[in-house]
Amino acid sequence: MDNSISRDAAWREEIRKSMSPKDRMAIERVKMTEVEPNIRNKSYIEVNQGLTEEQALLEAKRCLDCPNPACMTGCPVEINIPTFIKNIERGEFLEAARVIKNTSTLPAVCGRVCPQEKQCESKCIHTKTGKPAVAIGYLERFTADYERNSGKMAIPEVAPANGKKVAVVGSGPAGLTCAGEMAKLGYDVTVFEALHEIGGVLKYGIPEFRLPNSIVEVEIDNLRKMGVKFEPDFIVGKTATMNELREEGFKAFFVASGAGLPRFMGIPGENAIGIMSSNEYLTRVNLMHAADQEFDTPVFFGKNVVVVGGGNTAMDSVRTAKRLGADHVYLVYRRSMDEMPARKEEIKHAQEEGIEFMLLHNPIEYIADEKGHVKQVILQVMELGEPDERGRRSPVAVEGKTVTLDTDMVVVSVGVSPNPLIPNAHPDLKTTQKGTLEATDELQTTVEDVFAGGDIVRGGATVILAMGDGRKAAANMHKYLQSK
Repeated sequence: MDNSISRDAAWREEIRKSMSPKDRMAIERVKMTEVEPNIRNKSYIEVNQGLTEEQALLEAKRCLDCPNPACMTGCPVEINIPTFIKNIERGEFLEAARVIKNTSTLPAVCGRVCPQEKQCESKCIHTKTGKPAVAIGYLERFTADYERNSGKMAIPEVAPANGKKVAVVGSGPAGLTCAGEMAKLGYDVTVFEALHEIGGVLKYGIPEFRLPNSIVEVEIDNLRKMGVKFEPDFIVGKTATMNELREEGFKAFFVASGAGLPRFMGIPGENAIGIMSSNEYLTRVNLMHAADQEFDTPVFFGKNVVVVGGGNTAMDSVRTAKRLGADHVYLVYRRSMDEMPARKEEIKHAQEEGIEFMLLHNPIEYIADEKGHVKQVILQVMELGEPDERGRRSPVAVEGKTVTLDTDMVVVSVGVSPNPLIPNAHPDLKTTQKGTLEATDELQTTVEDVFAGGDIVRGGATVILAMGDGRKAAANMHKYLQSK
């Protein structure tokens, strides 16, 4: 039996002898080193610095190796969590990496941006005793970073080529995951990306202080080594249609074009100069290097910046504005901190970096100067009413109570809609009322040879859920192609 993957009786006996469950539960959860707030908020240095080997070895000892590990049920890509952690405890770091990469295409990415606290870690047995969960995300990041720094990157085994071509539309987390899974099965995979760089939202949506581009590039390079081909600057539906690609021999498609259409609030003055979506703002800075003097991409460097929203993208936007030299950065959110959907870690980092939170406020009008540039925002003071369908208390306006705030730049981060390009170019692909692609539980669309996943099916969601879709779609696409 392969002990690197299966936890047999001998494995479990070895673990039991090494330390008692009581002693394991007495170990305090590790705290990751972070760059000081007043240093990091002026640079793009990565905030979280990772674990040392000693920290990882000790944290791994907290895992109780449960007979029925609930943590795995919380992982959308089904990583064998106890096995990779126990390999860390034994000092078998490269073996731990191999276990993770059996099911995860982007371990270094997930270890940094996946909301583990709401998924795998939320199921950890430690939480049932009132103790912090095992730091699964930190350990995943440690494992991926150790493997990369060792120079001994393990490339997943690829089946012999079967001669069948498949296309992946979009190079975000769903697309990259599907591409990797199909390559493992022996398919000839090409990823078509509309932008000039591969990586999708991992590149344009997440700042380097959270996810360095060099980390993403390593994961992409691993896919190249598996035989995956990439075509940037290629818009499926414009550069070539699906029918034209079918004529070139492509037998199936996975659409992972994301949710890149920004939403606005439709309030007076919203078209003023200096007001933009978080998508545009982050893309200009992250992908188009607008903050670098060597590049010509324009972006306004506001001094009094208002960001509207409470999700992770809003956090990325306020923290980016601070790094671009703003004197005051306000996060305006219509609910309280308890309802804020952003990760607690991102909220904490933003507060430490000097972001000014204006909770229970909501923009109702923007005022521009004589040149049409935004100069003020009028905020409606809110209070919390009854819970909505998701259990969050709905914000209600406090009648007659407003605040006027001076601002020279506003970033709107109130959600996104699915990218309409693919549905518009291929009318046989049916959409829902929300604009997402219709798809079965197997992620097959209304066109037989087209599968879809990630935000184009879910609306805005997380990296790890998109990866789970990529993996599921690949399995079902393989079944479909086998049946043909």
